Amino acid sequence: MSDHSSESPTSSPKAHELHNHPDVGSDLILWRRKQLNVIILVAATAAWTAMEVYQYNFITLISWLAMALLLCLFFWGTIHRLLKKEAPDLSELEISEETAMETANALRQRAEEAIRLMFHVSAEREWFVFAGVVACLYAVSELARRFDLLTLCYIGVVGAMTIPAIYMKNEGRIREMGEKMRVKSGSMYGGVEEKLQKMRNKIGGRKKEVKEKKME
Repeated sequence: MSDHSSESPTSSPKAHELHNHPDVGSDLILWRRKQLNVIILVAATAAWTAMEVYQYNFITLISWLAMALLLCLFFWGTIHRLLKKEAPDLSELEISEETAMETANALRQRAEEAIRLMFHVSAEREWFVFAGVVACLYAVSELARRFDLLTLCYIGVVGAMTIPAIYMKNEGRIREMGEKMRVKSGSMYGGVEEKLQKMRNKIGGRKKEVKEKKME
């Protein structure tokens, strides 16, 4: 029996790499795949420049990109057949059922986490976390009034690529500042709660006096 029959599909270097880094999104955010990060940033910048600066239509741009891709594949396949006299191997371009199921499960988990986070922030977290989320959503709505969807998407891509990396480099300072803000906001919340409790006690005492006077 040959050794090839005992090899499993997961023993390939590509599968081993995917096993070590299953979350591509985290790798991109943390700049673990620098080449892919650079490609995404260059592609996003080129698309934004073409549609915003040179006023290309989205459908027109996609059509030109599709034509360029088809031409490249045509020449690549022709040269491959002329040199090797055999059809190019396109097995790596196939999406397996396992990959599709993993992607669908990952999207479902992210959607469930977003829903749980929404209810957790609005119902269980402290008030300053809720206020911060509301302030961020208001800032996004104000940005949407001043920029179009394409620009917002481009800002989101650049921000997602740069802000987490900056945070990782300055995590200690940012955590220290966040802790100070949390302590200050907590003390302010305690003071406001104490004043409100005193007001409730005064209102309750006055209502009690009014009831006693009516009973007399």
